[in-house]
Amino acid sequence: MDETNRNAPDRPALDGVRLLDASRGVAGPLAGMVFGDYGAEVIRLDDPEDIGRAGAVAWHRNKTIVPPARGADLVAGADIVLTTDGRTAAALGLDLDSEPPAGLVHLHLPLWNDAQEGIDPYTRDRMVSAEFGAARRQTSFSGGPVDAVYPFLSSMQGAWGATCGVAALVERARTGRGQRVVVDPLHGSMATTITTMLVSPDEPLPATTVGPGGPNPTFGTYRCADDEWLFLGALGSKFQDIVFEHLDTADIVTDPRIDGVRERLYAPDNRDWVRARLAEAFARRTRAEWLTELTEAGCPVSPVGDRDNWLDHPQVVAIGQRVELEDPLVGHAVMGGVGAELTCGGVPKHRPRSFDADATWREPRTAQPSPVNKPSPGTGPLAGIRVADLGTVLAGPYAGMLLAALGADVAKVETVTGDELRVRGYGIARGQRGLGINLREPDGYAAFLRLVAASDVVLDNYRPGVLGRLRIDDATLRTTRPDLVTTSITGYGETGPMATHPGYDPVVQALSGMMKAQGGHDEPVFSTLAINDVTVACLAALGTCVALYQRAVGRGGQHVTSSLAVAATFMQSGELVRYTGRPPAETGGRDFPGPDPLSRFYPCADGWVRVHLHDTDQAIAAGLVPDPEADVAESISSALATMTSDQVVSVVTGAGGAAVRARDFREVVNDPALLADGHVTELVWPDGNSTFLPHRLATFSRHRSHPVMKATGHGEFSRELLAEAGLSGAEIETLITSGSVVVGEPMHSVVGVGYR
Repeated sequence: MDETNRNAPDRPALDGVRLLDASRGVAGPLAGMVFGDYGAEVIRLDDPEDIGRAGAVAWHRNKTIVPPARGADLVAGADIVLTTDGRTAAALGLDLDSEPPAGLVHLHLPLWNDAQEGIDPYTRDRMVSAEFGAARRQTSFSGGPVDAVYPFLSSMQGAWGATCGVAALVERARTGRGQRVVVDPLHGSMATTITTMLVSPDEPLPATTVGPGGPNPTFGTYRCADDEWLFLGALGSKFQDIVFEHLDTADIVTDPRIDGVRERLYAPDNRDWVRARLAEAFARRTRAEWLTELTEAGCPVSPVGDRDNWLDHPQVVAIGQRVELEDPLVGHAVMGGVGAELTCGGVPKHRPRSFDADATWREPRTAQPSPVNKPSPGTGPLAGIRVADLGTVLAGPYAGMLLAALGADVAKVETVTGDELRVRGYGIARGQRGLGINLREPDGYAAFLRLVAASDVVLDNYRPGVLGRLRIDDATLRTTRPDLVTTSITGYGETGPMATHPGYDPVVQALSGMMKAQGGHDEPVFSTLAINDVTVACLAALGTCVALYQRAVGRGGQHVTSSLAVAATFMQSGELVRYTGRPPAETGGRDFPGPDPLSRFYPCADGWVRVHLHDTDQAIAAGLVPDPEADVAESISSALATMTSDQVVSVVTGAGGAAVRARDFREVVNDPALLADGHVTELVWPDGNSTFLPHRLATFSRHRSHPVMKATGHGEFSRELLAEAGLSGAEIETLITSGSVVVGEPMHSVVGVGYR
């Protein structure tokens, strides 16, 4: 902690920021929660839909709730106004087609189809999943679309929206300028599905008919002798050898169909029989026995837990993720904590929501002073911010990519052998410049410190203890640059009984209860979204932006931490809330089509549709159900089977319901409207091949869109980055000659899809 922070160690990071929350649904309230968690003064306009919604107990903590009629009077004193529909924005005097008042940040997180009333936020989330491809990408037995029991896409829209909003505040603190920030449902969906939303024109999309455990038999769920499930995380030959030895199945690797080639384990012709062999072995002993044996042997493995127990897990408690509050409406409540910790103060003690019809701002907003040296407008609010991203595999590189999407200049710092997932994971490490450097060599280490001195942020996702051994921990790096922001991502946090355990997204999915909740009474479901990986990346970017704001207003540098365990808590924020009388959170089932015959997926003549009808009368009016006594699901299924998806949408919406075609990613990325407005784009590789993928993840009214973010080659920009850090040409060539620095070529095309 530098001297500025020492003088105010308990001052919240967003202290002095005033946010007017005029949102509805999931994304907006959750984003408002994030601002309140970091100390912003949040006044919320009351929404009748909050009554009885368990998530509201968490999402509205740290907020003061006032009648909606107060909104117009409160806008003038706010620093940031949060809206989710055009009508409310207009009522507050905020025209979506023009700039907001001087100095104001307008954060707009539109609902899906916000013009249609009467659709609950969870159904809106499911419509987004259907329309933009996530539902079709989930693996299952049937291969059809799967309805998620969690509003993951809306939650990411809220988390990423909050990140973008804080980034806009960083720019305002530096320049005095406000702006409109829009993160729409597709932005939120793309930020969530980024690992799989990669489409090559000549390659087929991956098969999804591999069951809910995923395509890799050594990286999936298994039932044990006591009918309890575990998740096996044997990704890579080291862990696979441990499993095969302890399950007495080592002959799998020498089988002629595998012949020692590990990639053949999950080839379509082999994965079923390999999975059957492992399933037979696991069924011979209890889960507890397997967990003990495999954990002691060093193989990642986890019980498939119950989400109702997650907040009581010793690790969750140890990292401060179990929060208890006395809510004025439901009484004593237990919920999850903040998405990213700031270790030099910055996070206030939580308080429950409160109701005060006459509440007003503690202090009115004042005009922001403009510094003498304004930063370049750039392509986003973090223009001029330099980031050294040491992240590997998924969460670390993706956090760097998100900061690049906000306009930061990000260096992807790799070892001289390169990030092990740099090719397969190219889609989550775009927009960065590659530097290959050996930090274990004195000359390489010294050169890296000079890069740090020229950087604003250093990001990593090493296990606890590694930073200290490499002498790149927060305390050491801060001697090079005292106002530095350092951000660390771990599996389970930096304290607690599991702090040193390796972190894997699906292992935490299993442990936290996500898999069991989606599977219901049937087999647990392994989410193909890499949900904890992408979420912790977003939370790391969020914490980084909060710390940069704290620095921009003169309170110095900061150390930020988040973890996969925190991400699993954050993305279940509504479901984990506990209080007496709380209605049970929804669970799924086998190839879950939806919660109700009136609200689910149905096959149609040219694919699948997601239908939502408010009641049986509406279904009868649409001509889908003959009478009140008929079997609703059977009648609708029969009626839709001969219709095209366009016909279904017309019939259902004409009756007042909602319906969309369930599209796959190929349909989404080839949508002319989405290509034209910049949501998706064609990435042309140096060799002339191309990939269609997400492009613009948010819009900022004061910034032009960034160019297509490309994947960097290993060491492609080594010379350039070191020169910008102040090293001479001779020094750089010496480093290259000695092998301490690697110089490489641009990355050429990667055939096929991404991480999962």
